[in-house]
Amino acid sequence: MSATTPTQQHSEQPGRIMAREVAEQPAVLRRLLAEGAPRIRETAERIAALDPRFVLLTARGTSDNAALYAKYLLETRWGRPCGLTSMSVTTVYEARQDLAGALVITVSQSGGSPDLVASAEAARAAGAVTLAVTNNADSPLARACEFHIDVLAGPEKALPATKTYTAELLALYLLAEGLAGGDGAAATVLPDLAVQVLDRGEEVKALAQRYRFAERMVLTSRGYSYPTAREAGLKLMETSYIPALAYSGADLLHGPLAMLDSRSPVIAIVNDGRGGAALQPVLERLRGSGADLVVVGAEEQVGPESASAGFALPTKGVPEEIQPILEILPLQLLAYEVTLARGQDPDAPRSLAKVTETR
Repeated sequence: MSATTPTQQHSEQPGRIMAREVAEQPAVLRRLLAEGAPRIRETAERIAALDPRFVLLTARGTSDNAALYAKYLLETRWGRPCGLTSMSVTTVYEARQDLAGALVITVSQSGGSPDLVASAEAARAAGAVTLAVTNNADSPLARACEFHIDVLAGPEKALPATKTYTAELLALYLLAEGLAGGDGAAATVLPDLAVQVLDRGEEVKALAQRYRFAERMVLTSRGYSYPTAREAGLKLMETSYIPALAYSGADLLHGPLAMLDSRSPVIAIVNDGRGGAALQPVLERLRGSGADLVVVGAEEQVGPESASAGFALPTKGVPEEIQPILEILPLQLLAYEVTLARGQDPDAPRSLAKVTETR
């Protein structure tokens, strides 16, 4: 890491835990590829042999954004229809469902939230094949499911989830590749590219000054990168307390665009692929509205200007479906730097707990 990254600032500085865990992500990705990938492939092969006809994804918070990413992957790479579940159907309304032929994937860093566990147990009782994706192999959720994938991120102590999110994305990508008969080899470039991105912390720190006094923000993207917009918005809200609304580029045009003007900061995540191409008409409308637009994504999308125009990612030759693992890194740093600039501690957002026990 370079001298400009937040992990090398004074050890007593607020946010030091989040900064350390952000910096651990290349090592986490490398460990998951080396140690976790063979087991994920074996799990994928066992599930594929059962031939589930559709997939339901269950999660909360940051893991919900990882689950949305998995939805795009599984529908495009494996060809199975996917849905995001409403856990209250089971935990509040106590509805009984016939889930024969379904694969139910529950994603959770801790694997401890009662509603996630209860929903997984109900799904298994209803005939579904159940899979838990967690950072805790000994969790109640892992025990409740027929199959389990450990994302191997190691203990995460900061309240904002960072390394567990990118580990979930990579684990879900490897799962989807295994289900579809692929080898996931494209992901091997990610750890080194992640180091390159995180070494540019000074660029993000300069960009953060743009949002120090922001009263609201909008994030937008399309396709595989839409979960990145949602996760970046969540990180900004829970650390800096800035209302950060995330929209699909298509949905942004269906009404919310009207609220944007020259005082409206907008971050667009533009990948190097079909999703990025689909976002181009939205970018044109945003520029026409006079919105304060910053682009995070492929170099040709950001342009040759200075860092104030955006943040260019090293995505040349990287498949669109794994670019989100790189896209979120500067946005995690942005949430960290904006929070510090506003005089707050990213490690300790008010009113939050590391394990959220919803029912």
